[in-house]
Amino acid sequence: MDLDFGKILAPDVSLLEIFIRGTTTYLFLYLLLRFAVKRQLGATGVGDLLVVVLIADAVQNAMSDDYQGVGAGLFLVLVIVAWAIAIEAAAYRWPRFARIVKPSSLPLIKNGEMLRRNMRRELITEEDLRAQLRHHGVHELAEVRQARMEADGQLSVVMEDDSPDQQKQKRPGV
Repeated sequence: MDLDFGKILAPDVSLLEIFIRGTTTYLFLYLLLRFAVKRQLGATGVGDLLVVVLIADAVQNAMSDDYQGVGAGLFLVLVIVAWAIAIEAAAYRWPRFARIVKPSSLPLIKNGEMLRRNMRRELITEEDLRAQLRHHGVHELAEVRQARMEADGQLSVVMEDDSPDQQKQKRPGV
């Protein structure tokens, strides 16, 4: 078995071309994500993850020489981001559309009682739920008026004796 390390390690494209492709793609994505895509309340949803995966694939092609020029890959990134923004705008504009593309919150505890049917639906065990409650400083289910799995996957908790100001403090990131 003969290995040609020179062929394996030496790039088949000029280093200057790799540098220009990488720099152009990075700066384009940085500016696009910095100014065009803003996340609401710091949450990352399924749509955001999809955009990142698709952008990664599109950019990989733009940084290599699969495309003749960087422009085709960057245009594909623009198309992906435009669709993501269009879906968010449509969900904002039309509540019926939002119900289709954005998950609603799901109650997991009501008046100190676990809603096991909803927990099964989300595959949340009692141990998982109790662990999340401990992160919120809850030790007894009886203390909880309501706990909901929010659209971003976070648990929000309303205690029996909470005022509206205290409720905001119970949810991380708010």
